[in-house]
Amino acid sequence: MKKRILVIGDIHGAYRALVQVLERASVTNNDVLVFLGDYVDGWSQSSEVINYLIQLNETHDCIFIRGNHDTWCEEWLMGKEAAKKWLFNGGEATVKSYEQITELEKQKHIAFYNRMLNYFVDGENRLFIHAGFSSMHGPEHEIYSSNYSWDRTLWEMAITMDSRIKKDSKLYPKRLKLFNEIFIGHTPTTNYDVYEPMNAINVWNVDTGAGFDGKLTVMDVETKQCWQSDNVKLIYPLEKGRNKD
Repeated sequence: MKKRILVIGDIHGAYRALVQVLERASVTNNDVLVFLGDYVDGWSQSSEVINYLIQLNETHDCIFIRGNHDTWCEEWLMGKEAAKKWLFNGGEATVKSYEQITELEKQKHIAFYNRMLNYFVDGENRLFIHAGFSSMHGPEHEIYSSNYSWDRTLWEMAITMDSRIKKDSKLYPKRLKLFNEIFIGHTPTTNYDVYEPMNAINVWNVDTGAGFDGKLTVMDVETKQCWQSDNVKLIYPLEKGRNKD
C-alpha cells in the first residue's frame, strides 16, 4: 500500500479540531504526516496539542515544521521573558494552558520544540515550510532564519503572479522554479474569504484559519483531497481564539 503524505495546516491550540480532522482523514501509521507549524496560541488547549503530537510521533511517521508562534512559546518555556506581542497574539491562552503542566512534561515539550525543522524537502522535490524564504537560491541559502517562519513575500508573489508567464520566461520568479510544489501555512486563507486551501502557481496555502473563524485542514499532497474540522469557533463556543472581537 502506497504511503499517503498528508500535510496539516496551522492548529493554534485547537486540540479538539486536530483530533477530529485526523479521524476524518482516517489517518493510519502507514501515512506520513507533515505539520506546517503554529501548534500553539489562540484556543485554550495548546499544551494538550503538544502532548498529543509527542504521543503521535511515537506511533506515526511525523515531520514537525517550526512556526513563528512555536518559536515564541519555545523561548518562553526555556525561561525567556514572554514577549508582549506574543501574549497579545494568542500567547496568553498558551501560558494559561501550561499552568498545570508538570516539570517533566515541560522538559519533554522543550525537547519537542528543539527538534522542530525550519523546512523539509521530500523525495519529489516538494518543499514544506511554515511561511517562506527570500533567497532566490533556496531556503538553505537564507540569510535570516526568521524568514522560514515569518516571510510572506513568497505567498504574496505567487498569489499576484500572472499565470500566463511561462516557466522558461525571465519574468518567472526564480524562487518558484526551485521546487515542484511548495506547501505553506502562516497566512490564513480566511484573509481572502476562502475557507479551503488556496493554490497560486505551484504554492499551496494550507492555513485555513483554524486560529480564527476557519477550520483545520489535512491535505493529501498527491491527490489534493482535503479533510476539514468543523468551524473551530463552534468547537470552542465560549472562547475567542485569535479573534479580536
